[in-house]
Amino acid sequence: MTPKILEKLKEIEAERNIKILLAVESGSRAWGFASPDSDYDIRFIYRHEKDWYLSPWDKDETIEFMTEDALDGS
Repeated sequence: MTPKILEKLKEIEAERNIKILLAVESGSRAWGFASPDSDYDIRFIYRHEKDWYLSPWDKDETIEFMTEDALDGS
């Protein structure tokens, strides 16, 4: 599953023009008690380009996604 997760994170970086600084697995899989239908919880910290932060306009500061192959990211 790691290649799919990395591919999805690269896709998010390209779509949103961000740089993911740190990504971790969380949830039941990270704690070792996943059930057969558990999804893969991915949490990440990212940064935008400098101009994004200098804009006076309000922007959505949260990125969230859920895929059909059980990736749950935010």
